[in-house]
Amino acid sequence: MASHGIRDKVAIIGMGCTNFGEHWNKSTDDLLIDSSSAALASAGIALDDVDAFWLGTMGSGLSGLTLSRPLKIQHKPVTHVENYCATGSEAFRNACYAVASGAYDVVMAIGVEKLKDSGYSGLVVSAPASDGTQATVTAPASFSLLAPAYANKYGVDEAELKDVLTRIAWKNHRNGALNSRAQFKKEVSKETIAASPLIAGQLGIFDCSGVSDGSAAAIIVRVEDAHKYTDRPIYVKALSFVAGPAAGPIDPSYDYTTFDEVVHSANDAYKQAGITDPRAELAMAEVHDCFTPTELVLMEDLGFAERGTAWKEVLAGTYDLDGEFPVNPDGGLKSFGHPIGASGLRMLFECWTQLRGEAGARQIPGVGQKDSVKTKALTHNLGGAPGACVSFVSVVGSELD
Repeated sequence: MASHGIRDKVAIIGMGCTNFGEHWNKSTDDLLIDSSSAALASAGIALDDVDAFWLGTMGSGLSGLTLSRPLKIQHKPVTHVENYCATGSEAFRNACYAVASGAYDVVMAIGVEKLKDSGYSGLVVSAPASDGTQATVTAPASFSLLAPAYANKYGVDEAELKDVLTRIAWKNHRNGALNSRAQFKKEVSKETIAASPLIAGQLGIFDCSGVSDGSAAAIIVRVEDAHKYTDRPIYVKALSFVAGPAAGPIDPSYDYTTFDEVVHSANDAYKQAGITDPRAELAMAEVHDCFTPTELVLMEDLGFAERGTAWKEVLAGTYDLDGEFPVNPDGGLKSFGHPIGASGLRMLFECWTQLRGEAGARQIPGVGQKDSVKTKALTHNLGGAPGACVSFVSVVGSELD
């Protein structure tokens, strides 16, 4: 049975997002205080006005106390959630459903991760116990398999595919150079990206997202209450979270050119939001560019390109900030790094900013204005590995349908 969705039943009335980066002088507590304070100020409310909280973090806390202690929350429900790299999105999804159910009037979804002090490198981490059928490879090695598989299936020359992956990294760093909250705030030349030391397979350093600290938060209410707080709320159109059977690594038919979970979550989200042509109907997308070939494959899984053609679209500039369909206008994981619990809400923050016309130098032309034709945006957040992942897709918009 498919999900029915909660289209236009809840709205975001405020958001906050810290700078992402190496916060050696800030603790998890500091980051949570910063993002929650910014979200509360954005919504024009006090902490006591929030009825319940959903906290997403993978390794920076084990319970609701991680949030209630620094914020001094007075005996209210704080739910801790974790769902791999889609943890921040999971916090947002659960918070939205709580409001839509009528259980609470005002809630906060907040994500945080403090990685730089943890020894987490992004390359080598301990894996959970398994039955022995899972490959013991690093994340870069696992995702590096996408590149040769895609090239082989669609007849793309290895050198040309290198240009494609290089351009994806170049685009995202170019966007990040316009974003004061990004970890890496400078453009990187294509020559530097292409010549960077290899990490795994064809992937160089600039093909991989960085490791960083950060936090982001959202305040959610029922749609009928939204204009009590702001004259520019953002409405939730769709929320889809999918976990697959994780059979890819042991399935001979899995070819590493798609994420089945992404296809299913995208189709579900589009059905909830009433979208039939995502590239034509959406203003932008924030996607999980943990590695450059991930973004390439996602363009097809999310319906932004026909199968086997995304590489051509990348080279044509389709997904550039000034292209036909901007992808990762804030710089993506490539520019922000990936503090696990915060990334999903950081993506949502960019949608909030763009749809309200507040993105400054990186504002997408024709978006966020009163006469804007395109008023919806998408976020995509995945966790796991090719063939064995969870996938989240949201659609939000600045107008009620």
